[in-house]
Amino acid sequence: MTRGNQRNEARAKAAKIANERTKGQRADGLTPAQRKEHDAKIMREKQAAKAAKEGGADPTSSKK
Repeated sequence: MTRGNQRNEARAKAAKIANERTKGQRADGLTPAQRKEHDAKIMREKQAAKAAKEGGADPTSSKK
């Protein structure tokens, strides 16, 4: 009887597909808009810290 092997292979294939569906998703529970704002806040903090380290230039001013 080869059906037992087919069943096991089908289960493995289904598990692989289910795993690929969840790939790349974050488990932080934020909506895309909330995540965008959160990431922007982090980047602003990093830019401010870098500017303070380099000599206190205003990170919000445009360089021309």
